[in-house]
Amino acid sequence: MFRTPIKHCKNCGVAVVYRLPDDGDTKQRAVCPACGTVHYENPLNVVGTVPHWGDQVLLCKRNIEPRFGKWTLPAGFMELHETLAQGAARETSEEAGAQFEMESLFSIINVAPVGQVHFFYKARLVSDRFEPGFETIEAKLFTEAEIPWDEIAFKTVKETLRRYFADRLAGSYGLHCIDIG
Repeated sequence: MFRTPIKHCKNCGVAVVYRLPDDGDTKQRAVCPACGTVHYENPLNVVGTVPHWGDQVLLCKRNIEPRFGKWTLPAGFMELHETLAQGAARETSEEAGAQFEMESLFSIINVAPVGQVHFFYKARLVSDRFEPGFETIEAKLFTEAEIPWDEIAFKTVKETLRRYFADRLAGSYGLHCIDIG
C-alpha cells in the first residue's frame, strides 16, 4: 500500500513542488511555492490487540480488502487525537465487538516498505461472546494448534501470534520489536 504523493498545499491549495526545504532539511519534501509551508509524509500507525481467553486468541475474518476472507487480529489505522491504546481498544470493539481489559504493549513492528508501524497490545477477554462490526465476517477463538496459519492476512499478525504463543509457553511476556522488510 503506497500512498500517493502530496499534490497541493493543505493551507492554500497551490500545487506543491518536491525540493529540499530552505531550513537545512536533508530530504526532499512537498513545499508550497506560494506560502512556503513544508508538508511532511510520515508513517501510518496501525494499532490492535491480541485478545486472549484462556489458551485461545480471538481472530477476525476480514470482510474488507485488502485480504478479504483472511484471518487477522483486530487492528486498523490509528485516528487523530487518540493514544495507541485508545486506538487499539477502538479497533477491537469495532471489529470484534469484544468485551476486554487492555493489558501491556506486546509488539512493535516496523514495516518500512509500506510506511507503517504496527502496535499490538495484549487484551484479556472478559467474555467469549462477540458482536463483530461490518469489517468482520466472523470473530472466533482459536488455540495455537487451531489457527489457520495459511489463512492469516498479514505477516505482522503472524509474527505477533508466533511471539505471543512462544511467550505464553515460556510463562513470561516481553515487548517485541520487529522489522519486516
